[in-house]
Amino acid sequence: MNYSTLKKTVVLSFVSLMAVGMASAQTTTTDTSKASGTATAKVFGGTAQYNTLSVGLNVGATAPDVFTGGVNPFNHNITKLGYGLSVRDQLAHSFGLQLDLHGGHLAGDAGVKFPVTDMRGGKPVQSFNTKFMSGSLSGVVNVGNISWLHRKNAINFYVSAGAGLVLYAPTVTYTDGTSFNWSGHIGANGTNRTKDYVHELFIPIGGGAKFKLSEQLSLNLGYTENFVDGHNLEGVTPYYPASNKYSYGYAGLEYTFGSKSKPSLEWANPVAMMYDELYDAALRQEVEALKGRVANVETAVNDLKKDSDGDGVSDQFDKCPNTPAGTVVDGSGCPIIFPKPDTTKVTGTAAPTAYSNIQFEFDSSVLKTSAYPILDATSADLRATGGSVEIDGYASSEGTAAHNLRLSKDRANSVKTYLVNSGVPAKKIKVKGFGETHPIADNSTEQGRILNRRAEFKKY
Repeated sequence: MNYSTLKKTVVLSFVSLMAVGMASAQTTTTDTSKASGTATAKVFGGTAQYNTLSVGLNVGATAPDVFTGGVNPFNHNITKLGYGLSVRDQLAHSFGLQLDLHGGHLAGDAGVKFPVTDMRGGKPVQSFNTKFMSGSLSGVVNVGNISWLHRKNAINFYVSAGAGLVLYAPTVTYTDGTSFNWSGHIGANGTNRTKDYVHELFIPIGGGAKFKLSEQLSLNLGYTENFVDGHNLEGVTPYYPASNKYSYGYAGLEYTFGSKSKPSLEWANPVAMMYDELYDAALRQEVEALKGRVANVETAVNDLKKDSDGDGVSDQFDKCPNTPAGTVVDGSGCPIIFPKPDTTKVTGTAAPTAYSNIQFEFDSSVLKTSAYPILDATSADLRATGGSVEIDGYASSEGTAAHNLRLSKDRANSVKTYLVNSGVPAKKIKVKGFGETHPIADNSTEQGRILNRRAEFKKY
């Protein structure tokens, strides 16, 4: 079998196995009905919950050229057997580090028209056969295990690239039928050579597909192009530029070590894991319980807001329910009883509201409209008699003493401002603040506190 026929056979087999694997993937991954928390691995749980170490054995065909092209000094490539061992540590769902050990032979024939010049003595070379061994470390990127379409995959595609060291020893056969084996004659020709092998750096670049046979066993089909940093691979020096390279197409089995209770990281789909965690039975129960607690809170808030009589105080705090509409109530929902105006006569004239106490709302120094008649009568009397007056401000006992003292002064000044604006000379008015001292009613009751929020007049 020539190289071209073998290449076609390998490619056809590779495509056929891919088709079978993809069909299997469609069959095994469409069952998504079970979305419960049965996964043995959790998102963000680390690699300890997976099996990550795997070992593979493979065998395949080698050739002294690559699919991507290039120049080769020999016209005909002869397919030879290659073999390999791989050890991979899967570091993440889509990436792993892999150590590869390969061995085999490379061979080619010059044909009858274009003999190749030997590096050693200029004799025409008919063919070569190179024995090689190599070791490399590569990064392997999976491109098929993270899927939004299927829960599980039966086939994973991957690409790889790395670097390594290759050891080789060519044997060349001349057109006269004699041959020369480099092994045993290499050491004197350069620092990169041992007695039996030339050793060069090389870069392997490849790709392939893996077919899942079980959680721990998979079939691996791949192809690697190896680029050698040297010009001795075929044992000759051609008259035209040529780079040393060879390919390795292979098939093999790969086994993942570890507990059978753990999934393989290489085949785990993180999208399915996230879906399972969202639909975990325990998590859903917690969500339902949280919904119940939220509903209870909403009910309690609605109860707090309920105000049956519309007086602005919720039913839970309303001590006087069913008050008539429009009734002014205090913080406990009870009606406020305002004091009657003072009907004392001033200077012998009937002045029922002059010099009566001025009442204020809680924590306020703003004059109420009900105080205007008292203030107007007081202003009229002061302007008529030319008398002077002292305005004393007071507060109830809520709040701090310092705050109540400021509030009482503000109340007295509010009264003075009104009188001055009505025509009473400012020099005729004095103001003082006494805070919560000198109450005229009991501060332990709301009605008493209302009376204590006042301003008093002292005429002199």
